[in-house]
Amino acid sequence: MTAISMIEPAKGVTEDMIRRLVETFYGRVLQDEILGPIFRQALAHRWSEHLAIMVDFWSSIALRTGRYQGKPQQAHRGMALVEGHFGRWLALFEATAREVCEPDIAEFFLDRAQRIADSLQIGLNIGPKALHLPSRPATNGACD
Repeated sequence: MTAISMIEPAKGVTEDMIRRLVETFYGRVLQDEILGPIFRQALAHRWSEHLAIMVDFWSSIALRTGRYQGKPQQAHRGMALVEGHFGRWLALFEATAREVCEPDIAEFFLDRAQRIADSLQIGLNIGPKALHLPSRPATNGACD
């Protein structure tokens, strides 16, 4: 397996491929018995908007287009997500990426999806990578 660059755009990825990956994946998410209800509730009648945002998100990651300007941590707060949801999301994403993309390109997307899932879990304080920081007592503004 070749090394996956963290800086360079992914070789062989196209906007059409990203769109196909996003549309196929989220179609499966909607049908999933565990993830479907969560996403349907969170996005209600905004599926088209969400798909366009996800295409921009993955385009920014894979092609370095800079089109995505959102805040993923903030967008996922309040969704009552648990660690198992991320495993399910990753399994569906992996199956879709391996079906839609050539092997090296699928590996690129899977690497980034795992990093995204880890980052979300850390930021949302979910799972074994969560920081579980103790709450700090309020101070009067003075430095300790």
